[in-house]
Amino acid sequence: MLTPGAVERSPDGTGVPDVPDASARWYLDVAGLGAESPEFARLAGAVLTEAVVGVFVLMFVALWWRARRGSAVRAARALLAPVVTVLAHVASEVTKSAWQVDRPCRTLGDVATIAACPEFGDWSFPSNHATFAGAAAVAVLWSSGALGLAAVVLALPAAASRVFVGVHYPHDVLAGLLLGAAVAAILPLLARLLTPLVARVRTHPVGARLLGAGPVPASREVRS
Repeated sequence: MLTPGAVERSPDGTGVPDVPDASARWYLDVAGLGAESPEFARLAGAVLTEAVVGVFVLMFVALWWRARRGSAVRAARALLAPVVTVLAHVASEVTKSAWQVDRPCRTLGDVATIAACPEFGDWSFPSNHATFAGAAAVAVLWSSGALGLAAVVLALPAAASRVFVGVHYPHDVLAGLLLGAAVAAILPLLARLLTPLVARVRTHPVGARLLGAGPVPASREVRS
C-alpha cells in the first residue's frame, strides 16, 4: 500500500516523475544501507547532516578574525562569505518552489530512513543542505587555501549524508552542491566592489574594532 504522496513505480525504484531512474535506484541503495547500518553509524550520519551548518559558521568567524589584520580585499571576502552562502540558500528555495519535487522518503513509498521524512511541501530538489555546503566551501576557499580545503573536504560527505539519512535523492545533492558553488563564484567580484567601502570604514574607530585596522606598516612594527 502506498503512503500519501507516493506514486506507482517499478520494483527497482524507477518511473518517478522528474526523477532520473538511476538517482531513484541509488537512493534506495544508499538510504537502505543507512537504515541497516549499526547504531553508531546512523547516529554519526544524523549528527553530521545537521552539525555541518554550525561548523561552517565557525569557519566564517575564523575568516573574519584572521582578516582583521589583512588587506581590505581580504576583509571584504571574509565579510561576504556568509552573504553569498545565504544568497545560495535563497536560490535553492526559489528552485524548490519552481520544481516542487516531493521527497523520496514519501514518493517511493514505505522506505526506512534514519531521519524523519520532512513535511509535504518541503520539496526535495535541490538539497538546501548541499547548497549551503557547496556555497560555504567555495566562499571559504576564496579567502583561505588551507581552511578552504578543509571546508571542501567537509562539504562533500555532509552533502552525501542527506542521501544516507534518507531525505534526498543523489541528484538533489549534486544539484545543490553545483548551485551553491555557482553562487559563491561571484564572491571575488562582489569583494572588489566592497573593498573601497571596507577601507573607508576601517579609518573610523568603531569600524576598526569591527573590521580590524589592516596590516601594520613596517615603520610601526616593534623591533626586537
